[in-house]
Amino acid sequence: GRVFWVTVLSLVVVSVVGMVWLYSDGISWMQRSKKRNVILMISDGFGPASETMARNYVQQINGLPIGYKSPLDEILVGSSRTRSKDSLVTDSAAGATAFSCLMKTYNGAIAVAEDKMPCGTVLEAAKLQRGMLTGLVATSRITHATPASFSAHVTHREMEDLIAEYQIGNYSLGPVVDLMFGGGRCHFMPNTHANVSCRMDARDLWSEAQAAGFNTLSTRKQFDALDSHGSGAAKALPILGAFASSHMDYEIDRDAAAQPSLAEMSAKALGILDAATKKKNAGFFLMIEGSRIDMAAHTNDPAAHLRDIIAYWDAIAVVRKFVEEHPDTVLISVSDHETGGFSTAKQLTPEYPEYLWNPRALEHVRHSIEYISYKLLAQPADDQEARYKYVRDTVFADWLGVKDSKHEEIIAVAKETESIRLRQLLSDVISNRAQVGWATHGHSAVDVNLYAYGLNAHLLRGNQENTDIGQFIVDQLGLDLGKISGKIKADRVIQGTHAIKESWLGRRDLDALDHYPAAH
Repeated sequence: GRVFWVTVLSLVVVSVVGMVWLYSDGISWMQRSKKRNVILMISDGFGPASETMARNYVQQINGLPIGYKSPLDEILVGSSRTRSKDSLVTDSAAGATAFSCLMKTYNGAIAVAEDKMPCGTVLEAAKLQRGMLTGLVATSRITHATPASFSAHVTHREMEDLIAEYQIGNYSLGPVVDLMFGGGRCHFMPNTHANVSCRMDARDLWSEAQAAGFNTLSTRKQFDALDSHGSGAAKALPILGAFASSHMDYEIDRDAAAQPSLAEMSAKALGILDAATKKKNAGFFLMIEGSRIDMAAHTNDPAAHLRDIIAYWDAIAVVRKFVEEHPDTVLISVSDHETGGFSTAKQLTPEYPEYLWNPRALEHVRHSIEYISYKLLAQPADDQEARYKYVRDTVFADWLGVKDSKHEEIIAVAKETESIRLRQLLSDVISNRAQVGWATHGHSAVDVNLYAYGLNAHLLRGNQENTDIGQFIVDQLGLDLGKISGKIKADRVIQGTHAIKESWLGRRDLDALDHYPAAH
């Protein structure tokens, strides 16, 4: 009789504890113990007004019903607050660290706390505590702030040389990222290769990655050859795919024969990770970033911004389909911050403004302002007549789709030889005709939209702190980030202005290069 009552009492205690755990965060122990996949998609610099702009554009250009909803509109659950520890306006490093470490930190910090000590990330914990496969997909350099904040620990985001070392496993945890697709090959190449490297040293991380077992990819052909569904998928891991020296091209400029799209990289990553975990009890964690949405907004380039948003929608559609076929999966889509202070309105005269904006002004733009400014600055500056014709016939008529150009506009663009001022002039040409506005070339503090789909997505409803999104992932997987932090406390975290300054200069030069072939 005593054994019977002890057994009953034990079952009651277990049930009560289980219920407490369930009702404390909405997810039971039994749910946590099951196989599951978490896909976190980050639309860098993408604010609510930009979603409206893209929806309006697609609806009007394609003659769709007024009630048309984008792939994101259909899964809207709330909004996210974006402030960092030291500013109401966050940067991407602090914003991504809030997701990865559940921690508010200072702008520029890559998975380190305010005291500059490393913090364990959800990716590291998913790998080491649940045995999950992990992946990073981005259209920026894979060493850039957002992917870096899940896979490295440095005191400043500009330390991309060191971030690359982390990403191939050069720290106490060893290699924790199984799949990487993006740009940024130059940070893995030694500076003895002057034309392909942006490192400050002669370290050949590309060769080191290969020696560590990574399958390294640099071409579209190699990407296409990857088996993403058959028995070869698991054998292909780990993978380091860097399809551009610096950032991948804007969608509006992308040569499909040379670089895969964000949707294609997402589909390939999902296929490989799914096939490789098919017979395992552990699923995967995948972070996908639409990186260049942000960069177009920094340039105040509405057409490039628009096309990268639509490319992000394409990736969302791919992931949603995967979630529908895999009920053990959740998709979260959120921005780290808004960029540009963008608005679908611009007052062009002192008089009371018109109530309109013009999506069709963006329809025939063929290239980004980044691309155009690079090409224009390469033209001889001493032949003003030739430059005038080039601007009128190629830049305005062909690339910008502007048929009503004004003489003074053409003259101003043709005479400008300084990159930043030239890009502003080109921004005005497009933005004025579309009647869209920009408040800044930086970030803003506005809340951003939060989207979720799949397993337990309802738990993200409402207005959330950005750290709450990381907490949701921790709860979903039953992770303990504190234990990961404890394992990496002694790792090398470079501090000091000299290292930061050198790396910053290297990155600034890179971002100004506009990595395009001589003929496009």
